[in-house]
Amino acid sequence: MKHIPSFNACIEQSIVANWDLDALTDYKGATLQYHDVARKIEKLHILFEHSGLKPGDKVALCGRNMSHWAVAFLATITYGAVAVPILHEFTAEQIHNIVNHSEARLLFVGDVVAKQITPNAMPDLEGIINMIDFSLLVSRSQRLTEARENLNLLFGEKFPKFFRKENVVYYKEKHPDELALINYTSGTTGFSKGVMIPYRAMWSNLQFASEMLDSELHPGDNTVSILPMAHMYGMAFEFIKEFTCGCHIYFLTRMPSPAVVAQAFKDIRPIVIVAVPLVLEKIVRKKIFPKVHTPAMRILLNTPIVGSKIKKKIRQQVYEAFGGRLYEIIIGGAALNQEIETFLMDIKFPLAIGYGATECAPIIAFTNWKQHRFGSCGQAAVNMEIKINSKNPRSVPGEILTRGLNVMLGYYKNEEATAMALDKDGWYHTGDLGIIDRKGNLYIKGRSKNMILGPSGQNIFPEEIEDALNSMPLVMESIVVQRGGKLVALVHPDIDVCSARGMSSDDVTTLMNQNLAQLNATQPAYCKIAHIEIHDEEFEKTPKKSIKRYLYQ
Repeated sequence: MKHIPSFNACIEQSIVANWDLDALTDYKGATLQYHDVARKIEKLHILFEHSGLKPGDKVALCGRNMSHWAVAFLATITYGAVAVPILHEFTAEQIHNIVNHSEARLLFVGDVVAKQITPNAMPDLEGIINMIDFSLLVSRSQRLTEARENLNLLFGEKFPKFFRKENVVYYKEKHPDELALINYTSGTTGFSKGVMIPYRAMWSNLQFASEMLDSELHPGDNTVSILPMAHMYGMAFEFIKEFTCGCHIYFLTRMPSPAVVAQAFKDIRPIVIVAVPLVLEKIVRKKIFPKVHTPAMRILLNTPIVGSKIKKKIRQQVYEAFGGRLYEIIIGGAALNQEIETFLMDIKFPLAIGYGATECAPIIAFTNWKQHRFGSCGQAAVNMEIKINSKNPRSVPGEILTRGLNVMLGYYKNEEATAMALDKDGWYHTGDLGIIDRKGNLYIKGRSKNMILGPSGQNIFPEEIEDALNSMPLVMESIVVQRGGKLVALVHPDIDVCSARGMSSDDVTTLMNQNLAQLNATQPAYCKIAHIEIHDEEFEKTPKKSIKRYLYQ
């Protein structure tokens, strides 16, 4: 194995180098500078030490994105404890199960989660700590109680005169394969597994992000955290990378509606945006498409000289919608609608698309916007290999396999699932289907578990049909399922537009039937949709905004 520097050393170095810069801000709330973060980390280290916590012990965190979530996470990992981030969208029962399964000794919770959980359902916990002010909500340990009650006194005894840069000395992992955190997958199967992420994977993802962004991210630059930090995608690329660069990270502390996100972009003016497709698609469809999808505009856009000038103006409008200082927007977590991708590439908007998995912490493939190829999610990331399990990987979809420094150690206390995911040669079997071109560009064709077998044995990838359907009038989102041997499309219309136009339910049904006819005209016989079912409510989603397909099969 190549020499791998200490991940925790990267955290330590950034705090020291950016001591007096703004570090973490709760949007429209308080700001912590890097030295404030260091001081809070040190106090939590003292609390851990005096309560008897040891390196390797598990500490769980469950709450919405906020500065103190980041502080608690950094304190945990730089102490040498194993962090267990838990998505706050999980039910109370799921939170209880994860805390118990992970054998966590301490649990940090946000205010909403604190009201949902039942401490008695987690009998092995020694304490529950409120993220808001790090007060004790529950203590089952006298040592923990005394440590918290005397925390300021203990801090003063350790640093009687001052707390300065030279006092920032953190735990350094002893081996690259040492366990850093356990991340429980949300997925769309309803079955959660504890992914064991080693320090080497954390460092390797950080190295990848540095190669991609170091020329653009600088100390003091503003960035915004939208995705849940308890998910590896948001943690790695909206938090850890920016923190090690000395950036000023703003957290949207509540569920971000499209209006809140748009205002945050305007106020914060981030350099880089990391997002799931749903965020980008809603902004483009609501703010941009109404202006460009008119007969007159279509004619002008196809006029050589005039068209290029109009595209430049449109590109500027899209820039402004994202704050006006954007270097690149990075999309991952799900497939981007092809109509949106075509439009953004046509106006030369800086769009980059990556591919990853929690099991790879998370990155597998990526290419920056200048090298991006339509429909591709990039090439193998630094320290990673990709191959397609197919007789003809360039044209026949097969399972995507990957190996390298980013790959997990396995699933916590689940040897059977680990053996199914990791083969003897170290290849991680993603469960995704794809092809790869001669230059190594990867193209995702769907999830193997979502693939539908056609009437004559044809492989039907519902994601491809859904992508076409989602580009049709008033279709907000859709799912294609098989019922009674026939394909059925479940569609959630754009309710706001339907209401604004005064459309009745019969009008919406008529329009969807027109969409159905248009869709089927573009599909091979075995991919034709029998009928459309209209859903008035949005489909239930995972925290990374993937539809929970298993609920609608």
